[in-house]
Amino acid sequence: MTGGGDAGVLDTNALVLLERLDPGDLPAEPLITAVTLAELSVSPLVARDRTERAARQLRLQHVEAAFEPLPFDAAAARAFGSVAAALRRSGRKASARAFDAMIAATALANDLPVYTCNVKDFDGIDGLRVEAVRHRDRS
Repeated sequence: MTGGGDAGVLDTNALVLLERLDPGDLPAEPLITAVTLAELSVSPLVARDRTERAARQLRLQHVEAAFEPLPFDAAAARAFGSVAAALRRSGRKASARAFDAMIAATALANDLPVYTCNVKDFDGIDGLRVEAVRHRDRS
């Protein structure tokens, strides 16, 4: 799995770690999903202290300003069915990884790969192209 393609969906973890990623692993046109925006919207609300809450809110605002998210639309909803079925077949529950499953469905509906630091989150999803992204905190 190598990066650097034309367009691709950044998983939420890749977006959060963006400043620590190897740029050569990223797509030329990074995209996000509405699901990622939803996931990031939760983050400031569950922060344990004001400093962390402010940092998370700032990240959310930067993402909102920098990206026009791909919608979770009817095509993504239909793709979610195959994602959930594939996860069940592999012994995993789609509900346990609901955000990841919906991000995968949006990527599939748009025929795009997912760029992630956690490739295992997407194991067992038929037809999904997953690109591994390294960050400085991991070798």
